[in-house]
Amino acid sequence: MSDQRWETPFWPEGVAHNVTNYHYPLPQILDNTAEKYPDNVYTIFNGAFRTYTQVKDTADRIANFLAGKGIKKGDKVAIFLPNIPHFPEVLFGILKSGAVAVNCNPSYTPSELNYQLKDSESKMVFCMDHPLLYPNTVEAIKDTEVESVIICNIKSYLPKIKAFIGGILNKIPKAASHEPGHLMFDDIVAMSSPNPPSIYFNPDEDTAVMLYTGGTTGVPKGAELSHANFTYNLEACEEYFRLVHEDGQKAEKMRHGGYHTYLGVLPWYHSFGITSALLFSILSGSKLICIPDPRAGNPPFTAVLEAVQKYRPTFITAVPTIFVAFTNHALLDKFDISSIMGCLSGGAPLPPEVCRQFEDKTGSIIFEAYGLTETAPAACINPSFKETRKIGSIGFPLPGTDIKILDLGNPEKEMPRGEDGEVAICGPQVMKGYWNKPDANDEAFVFIDGNRYFLTGDIGNIDNDGYITITDRKKDMIIVGGFNVYPRDVEDILYTNPKVELAAVIGVPDDKSGEKVKAFIKLKEGETATREEITAFCKENMAGYKRPRSIEFRDEIPVSNIGKVLRRVLRDEE
Repeated sequence: MSDQRWETPFWPEGVAHNVTNYHYPLPQILDNTAEKYPDNVYTIFNGAFRTYTQVKDTADRIANFLAGKGIKKGDKVAIFLPNIPHFPEVLFGILKSGAVAVNCNPSYTPSELNYQLKDSESKMVFCMDHPLLYPNTVEAIKDTEVESVIICNIKSYLPKIKAFIGGILNKIPKAASHEPGHLMFDDIVAMSSPNPPSIYFNPDEDTAVMLYTGGTTGVPKGAELSHANFTYNLEACEEYFRLVHEDGQKAEKMRHGGYHTYLGVLPWYHSFGITSALLFSILSGSKLICIPDPRAGNPPFTAVLEAVQKYRPTFITAVPTIFVAFTNHALLDKFDISSIMGCLSGGAPLPPEVCRQFEDKTGSIIFEAYGLTETAPAACINPSFKETRKIGSIGFPLPGTDIKILDLGNPEKEMPRGEDGEVAICGPQVMKGYWNKPDANDEAFVFIDGNRYFLTGDIGNIDNDGYITITDRKKDMIIVGGFNVYPRDVEDILYTNPKVELAAVIGVPDDKSGEKVKAFIKLKEGETATREEITAFCKENMAGYKRPRSIEFRDEIPVSNIGKVLRRVLRDEE
């Protein structure tokens, strides 16, 4: 942790430059809140409400079940779930058992999930009872160390009348059939007592969650995030955020005790969603609206607007494309979204015009954050005061975090203010390292004056007022709606098509998602293919946000003297 103050005359008024109260196990935040606000509502899902007492009770039962199945401290348990109310109960059940939660994107293809299960050595999987997600899980666990599959059906988490009618009309998602030996979530909760095992935690050393990221190479790697990585991030954000809760009053810390309601629109398997919504709402005893599919409704995103009007969220954490979806929705004027007070934007640069339009329509304030999966995720946030916020920048490092801009050719040399270089982060939120990837860890960190800095691969600068701006990306990573897409990952899959000789993937600007994936393809001699054929192939073999939205066939693709595809040339042409 950095003990020095960040040099700026615009540091947010009243915000401490350090936090020290974060050295505790992550499950403690749920236990503390359930003790302080036992009857407060935590999750809201399709009109059903779960209190903190209920969520804690179920998490304790899951921990008891896991211990009974032989799960020990440090074992890995995977979560393949969208934003349904089971997710936080499963997450905290895993943590209370001493195990490591391996959060995976449930929309991944079986081969993508299989890789993560094998690499993480996961022993158990929690998945959703769903006609697509469950069969994918069955396929993904083949040739892995997974010993048990627990199936989560949403029927018992719906209001009784909705569950009854939905059952009659066959409207509740479920798989056509279940494999012998796979267990139902409701059964394992009912058969277990709310007595989690007694576990000793070292918050700074023990891994809590493993999140997969491509890092700087595009090869999926498990970022090991400790309990303290998360608890620091929560406590630092708690200290940093200031909101005007009532007109005419001074900005203050986020109010506790159920005052706030968070919109859970970001996926919780993602670092931004899990920290800024699922976990941060618990810290203040707030409510959390479960949004499994933000695209639901006619037109798409209408279901989100309906939830905003009905449940009155006060705080939203989202990627820029979500704010675009709000402001550009054809039916926006038919909904009351005036409850929104503050928003945290991250995952991709926030266009100033998008910020302006959203704030004009809601009267709220958006403050932009910057971070990575490897930093759990927040490292910098623009002040939540309009007077000191600088649109287009990512503001200042969180209390206790230090940022350096390093020379691209010499990572031990710090660049002067105003000059571009690689952004490096030092702080309690920086991951332990990549799981079983010592070479990647050697490349990811540099030591300066005895402190360990994470090399982000992003290029930026610090201006004379201390505001940090990201200007470019050192790596070829593409950001689609806040999600990282690695060209090599997409290219490797394209190469499995027997008609493809050469493939190159780049990111091109897109009004809706910030960037979209474009693929350049050279077919093998004598082969023919259509864009529709390649699109169908991609749909079958990769997650939706990775799929090329534009495909261009070429007779030749630019390569270097040694045959390396020159993505830079293609980007320059675009």
